[in-house]
Formats: sequence, structure tokens, C-alpha cells
Amino acid sequence: MRHRVVKKTLGRNKDQRKALISNLAAQLIEQGSINTTLAKAKVVKPYVEKLVTKAIKANKSENNLIKFNTVKLLRKHLRSEKSIRSLMDNVAPKFLNRKGGYTRIIKTGNRSGDNAILARIEFVESISKGKELKERKEKKENTNKAKVVKKTKAKPTEKKEVKVDKAEKKNEKNTK
Repeated sequence: MRHRVVKKTLGRNKDQRKALISNLAAQLIEQGSINTTLAKAKVVKPYVEKLVTKAIKANKSENNLIKFNTVKLLRKHLRSEKSIRSLMDNVAPKFLNRKGGYTRIIKTGNRSGDNAILARIEFVESISKGKELKERKEKKENTNKAKVVKKTKAKPTEKKEVKVDKAEKKNEKNTK
């Protein structure tokens, strides 16, 4: 009997459930949002929010020892250096002035195979993926600016030539 047992088992034993939650949390931190079932999203949400709170406390403190110990503690929960770095460098600074409620769950419909309720769990504020995205955006902006400059320069010169051609044609008609 399950009297007074509150946790969701997700149809798995303890080790499998722990690994699943850890992997979902790591993917959420790295990508900013993930699609999963509603039950899994409800289990992952408090887990991630507690990790974000710990990272925020470490970012607020100027003591490097506290930051080091927090990273050590996060290794126990996330098991991925990439997700730990993303949490400390990208996610925590976004939520420094927020006291809680870092994630939201949005229902997205039912799965066609087994009719399970699907949901998207995401951070309330958008999370940039670091320097790589900034560099990509800068490159795109630079190429877009170059294209715009080329287009704007090319159009007026063509119009002037067209106007001159029309004027010449009128003059030719009048002279004949």
C-alpha cells in the first residue's frame, strides 16, 4: 500500500528515476526548453528550480570558495560539465533579481501513439546559449548589413539610368 507516499515514481525504480530527472534537468538547462510528458515535466520543475536557486546564491556571493562548493554540489545533481557551466554562466545571471518561479509548463496536446499528455517546460526568461550564439548573430548582422548596403546602392543608380533612358526616348520621339 502507498499510504503517505507522495513522490511520483514515473514507472521506474529509484536509480532509473534519478537518472531520468538528472538528464531532463541537464537538457533543460542546456537548451532552454524541452518537450516531454506532463508527469515528467511536473517532476523536473522543482528539481531544476532548486538547482537554479543554488546557482543564484553562488553568483550573488563574491566568495570564490562558495562558488567552487556550489559547482561541486551541482556536479552531484547534473553530471554534465556543459550543463553546470551553462547554469552558472547563462541561467543564474538572468534570474538574479527573481525570488522563484524560474520555469513554466505549457501543455502542448496529446501524443498520437498512446494519448499521453505532452508538455513543454521552459525558463520564464529566454536563455542565450552563450558566446557561440552571440558570434553567430553578429556574423548574420554583418552579412545582412553588407547586403542592405549593396541593395540600396544598386537601386538608385538603376532608377537614374531608367529615367535617363525614358527621357532620351521622349526626345527621340519628339525629334522625329
